[in-house]
Amino acid sequence: MSAFTESALIKKLSELNTSQQSIQTLSLWLIHHRKHHTVIVQTWQRELQNVPETKKLTFMYLANDVIQNSKKKGPEYGKEFSNVLPKVFAHIGDTCKSDKLMGSLGRILNIWQERGVYDAKTIADYRSRLHHEAASGAPAAGSGAAGNSNGNTTGNGSSKAQHSDSKHSKTEKSDKREKRKHEERPSKSKRMRTPHHTISAAAAAAAEPAAAPEEENGHTPPYLPLGEPPEPEELIKALTNIENSASSDALVRERIAKLPPEISEISCITKLEDKDKAKVLARQVNEAVDLLNDYNARLAAEMEERTKLAAMLRDFQAEQKELLAQAEQRLDEHKKKLAKMLGLQKEIRDHLSNLPDLTQLPDVTGGLAPLPSAGDLFNTLH
Repeated sequence: MSAFTESALIKKLSELNTSQQSIQTLSLWLIHHRKHHTVIVQTWQRELQNVPETKKLTFMYLANDVIQNSKKKGPEYGKEFSNVLPKVFAHIGDTCKSDKLMGSLGRILNIWQERGVYDAKTIADYRSRLHHEAASGAPAAGSGAAGNSNGNTTGNGSSKAQHSDSKHSKTEKSDKREKRKHEERPSKSKRMRTPHHTISAAAAAAAEPAAAPEEENGHTPPYLPLGEPPEPEELIKALTNIENSASSDALVRERIAKLPPEISEISCITKLEDKDKAKVLARQVNEAVDLLNDYNARLAAEMEERTKLAAMLRDFQAEQKELLAQAEQRLDEHKKKLAKMLGLQKEIRDHLSNLPDLTQLPDVTGGLAPLPSAGDLFNTLH
């Protein structure tokens, strides 16, 4: 990977888009350079405050991916991001009004809480900072309701003084209806402005698909980053357990299929002739109920196991795709190096083929006297 510099990080952040590939590629680069985590997180925070509202969610997706996928290599990013996230959520709550953005950030906070990325108290603090305007608006609505209530009470009092008892009864009913209308309005506004963490789990789960980001700039929006990928042995064990699940228990299914129709048809009760037959039927019904309850409990447990297995397969597949992308990148690099080496080898061979063959040169030493030896030179000097 390329070397880390702050300018390179700023450039990569400016080129970041909502596609899964863009987010995961930059996330891997940041995790690779995790020794610079302090500068990286500070730069990320500064750039997030300067980008438009539509891109702030992409920055949060990037932070989410880095925080979760760097846990197995070290806690640096989780701790460093926890120092700036309160200010980031407060900044988004101050400057952003998009329901889609708030819903998506709520989903991220839900996943952090479910996976234990941060503790419940920290998550609650992030939510309160994100939705602080809604929290401050609720008392205003309540005071409005109180004002309307007081106004209606005053009107009700004046009607007592001015109208007869018969008219007073009608006026009181009208005032009550009007009071209910006024009370319903602020309560509706409260519900609309209620922070995400006050919504029930079922409502949050139902609202999740609507909070998913839409396509932007022609890119497919990323799903939320994955959890820890399972080990192959763990995945094999889970797959083996599914093979022995309740839905594949042919014996129990055959027993259920062979249950007599009398135990499920109320009309058969009228055909009972004596007490003994009624006891036999009651015993059969109780046995069938126990059998079905046990099988339903096994099926419910199997559904949970299959849900976990689906998440494990998704995480494992994502990790394999990531490793495949890294292997393909290394393969391309080695192919380029091989091509350079082959080119260099060809140049060397061409150069060698152009060199003269020394064995085919003429004999330039023929007919000349041999050079004197060292002994001859010594004797000559003496």
